[in-house]
Amino acid sequence: MGGKVLFTASTYSHIVNFHLPYLRKFREEGWTVHGACGGTPMPIPDVERVIDLPFEKSMWSPKNFKAAIVLSDEMRREGYDLAVTHTSLAAFFTRLALWGLEERPAVANMVHGYLFDDETPWLKRSLLLGAERWMAGNTDLVLTMNRWDYETAKKNQLGQKVVLIPGVGVDFSRFDHVPPDSRERLRKKHGIPADAFVLIYAAEFSVRKSQNIIIRAMKRLPNKVWLVLAGEGILREDCQQLVRTLGLEERVLFPGQVRDIPAWYAMADAAVSASRSEGLPFNIMEAMYAGLPVAASDVKGHTDLIEDEVTGLLYPYGDARACAEQIQRLIESERLRQELVQNAKADVERYGLDRVLPVVWEQYNGLVKRQAFVQK
Repeated sequence: MGGKVLFTASTYSHIVNFHLPYLRKFREEGWTVHGACGGTPMPIPDVERVIDLPFEKSMWSPKNFKAAIVLSDEMRREGYDLAVTHTSLAAFFTRLALWGLEERPAVANMVHGYLFDDETPWLKRSLLLGAERWMAGNTDLVLTMNRWDYETAKKNQLGQKVVLIPGVGVDFSRFDHVPPDSRERLRKKHGIPADAFVLIYAAEFSVRKSQNIIIRAMKRLPNKVWLVLAGEGILREDCQQLVRTLGLEERVLFPGQVRDIPAWYAMADAAVSASRSEGLPFNIMEAMYAGLPVAASDVKGHTDLIEDEVTGLLYPYGDARACAEQIQRLIESERLRQELVQNAKADVERYGLDRVLPVVWEQYNGLVKRQAFVQK
């Protein structure tokens, strides 16, 4: 196929954590691969050139519009054949940068979860959906990961073609060779009793991830229950303060960003999530594959992965009492845990990288071929 492709995302870490197999695939197929990212710089393998962008999380920050100008200049200069956008902020400003270009690349917008749903306040939902509608004319392909996002994109015609894909693919192989002493070693290192029931929630500390709900649920659970909140983010200190206020310091750990997540999952007894909304979350899929029963909020993304009472347990978003009740069920019933784990492990393998990458690659390949045909 060959050509020149640009991957864009709000942060370097997003590309590194989720899309390296696709960068490698493009290189293997003879493509020139560039990346454009904001946030903390880091090396991105298989990218020949990285464009550092001044993205800020505040949507209307002047720096984001500056980033769009930089991208517009780069696209005009480089003549990309394909642009693949990731994360809502970068996707919007990448497509904004296309306005005014005489010749633009084909554009694939991979939606990692629209930041709105039917429960979102009307004004916020109108603004976010309006932004997507505005950019629909510069969107040739929309790749969605859950049923709600897919139906929303189809209904509102947010791109020329809308496809439902099974995520970006998870490399489950790293969970197949976890050192057998991981559970004992990590518990001893962090002072966790051998008989403790350990919950783990690996996610960025943000309003959307809602770690505070899990913390409040902990207040309703027995003292033998411990919670590991792995990750970084702007609300980490607020969560630590809440833990102190509730007197849970001895049972809630904040290990920061952990690289060896398979070992941490091996140390835990169950995985939890309190997220407000999701695309198709890696942390849940990895926990399911690693053999952990899951209790998660009943929101889009989670419901695509979890069939309640079959492959996991769901509870109403924001309800700390209901969250604690579902966790208590896991604590009390080994049989329930085993049934959920067995069902989840069999179901989640369809989201493995080896199965998903060919599906996504077929969409990229087809888009470029259609664009070439149109230009002729």
